Amino acid sequence: MKDLMVSVSGVRGVVGYSLTPEVATRFAAAFGTFIAGGMVVVGRDSRTSSPMLFHAVCAGLMASGCQILDVGMCPTPTVLLVSKKMKANGSIVITASHNPVEWNGLEFASGSGRLLTTEDQDQLSQIYQSGSIQLSPWNEQGRIEILETAIEIHLEQILNCHWINLERTHRRNLKVVIDAGNGAGSQISPVLLERIGCEVIQLHCTPNGLFPRSSEPTPEALIQLCKVVKAESADLGLAHDGDADRLVIVDQRGNALSSEYTFVLIADFMLREATKFTLDPTEDWHHRGTTSQVDLVATVSTSRMIDDVANRHNANLFRVPVGVGFVVEKMRQRSEQKQMSTGRILGGEGTGGVIFPELQYTTDGITAIAAIVQMLADSDQSISHHVEAFPQYAMHKMKIDVPSPKVAGQLLGRIAEILATNSEADLDLTDGVKRIWSDRWVNIRKSGTEPVIRIFSEAPSQAEAEQLCLQTSEHLNRLRSIQ
Repeated sequence: MKDLMVSVSGVRGVVGYSLTPEVATRFAAAFGTFIAGGMVVVGRDSRTSSPMLFHAVCAGLMASGCQILDVGMCPTPTVLLVSKKMKANGSIVITASHNPVEWNGLEFASGSGRLLTTEDQDQLSQIYQSGSIQLSPWNEQGRIEILETAIEIHLEQILNCHWINLERTHRRNLKVVIDAGNGAGSQISPVLLERIGCEVIQLHCTPNGLFPRSSEPTPEALIQLCKVVKAESADLGLAHDGDADRLVIVDQRGNALSSEYTFVLIADFMLREATKFTLDPTEDWHHRGTTSQVDLVATVSTSRMIDDVANRHNANLFRVPVGVGFVVEKMRQRSEQKQMSTGRILGGEGTGGVIFPELQYTTDGITAIAAIVQMLADSDQSISHHVEAFPQYAMHKMKIDVPSPKVAGQLLGRIAEILATNSEADLDLTDGVKRIWSDRWVNIRKSGTEPVIRIFSEAPSQAEAEQLCLQTSEHLNRLRSIQ
């Protein structure tokens, strides 16, 4: 629990143990060195440790000569969007996203809100570890400027999306319960819902850092939201994680949907509304024949429902390792290769994160709200109607605590060796080990945000998915016992 987690997702640790003011200041100074100074947008989530870490981060950035634009408490996608708009040299978000409340972290992005690549993160870590930090002299120290309109900037950008139709959303007048988990989405999401014509009921929208439920919006964490949706006869419920880069849905019956449905439903909506999916409404691509002009990028552990979406709309589907940064890298690569407009590519994860490149290249749980509401307004159908249009698969997720990421890597290496010579299933080693059969799969991978091994499975029934996870965990535990 005390290990500092350093990955493409940034730096995360338990406050007061692995994540200390000294660590935050040094990483911030290393980041200032990495980007060679300039403007850095800094925002934070609602965790009680975020103000302390904010001051530590500012010290490191100012010492390395960076000018800080403080956007206050706001979601991760808001910070990156402001960075893009301001053409900043970099950004730091103080957040641990979906991790438990005792955790916090730093998420870095380079110029104009561009997430760090694996190579960028390696270079930043090297600067941090080697101590090759460039500090500025007394007369070149950075300064802090405050920007109070970050949330308004994000709202304006969403409402200007080409697929938003306010007349329809206001006419539909959905009744929505929003559960922000007292996180960073507490201030922006209720306002967005009101502006697109919804009747809003707020649940856990006090951003005091005291999380009333798990900051990861799993179905088990959303029991109260489900009850309120049912009691209020609401059309749907929506829930965020700690920094609101994810969105999870509760249907009109009070059933919490798997987080997998967020990306699937939005991808289907965007591709189905083909004339809205291009930034040039005069360009006709309805008659594209057998050549796909749309790309979807998902992770190896995203539900095969995304394959159904791709097949339904003749889209290319690419799978990458788990992590927003990997999805973004592939999206940018495809965009540059094909010279595609941002309206012809969509990315996301099964965690409830969707990337809208029309706005920016990061998962955005706020824009996802607008997309779900617009989908319902356009179809005049319920959430359950859209869900039932897809083949039903069952997923199960487990995690196994390990002493360190190093131990996790050793276990995965060993199981990959064993399965490579003795497996009745196809193997995909894109991220950890994924075993694939004709009607099911299981993926074993080490987490980049916690000292755990994650096991995800998908099968025709819940019992089969759970059994697949259980068998895999037993195999891992046997390997641990003989190491």
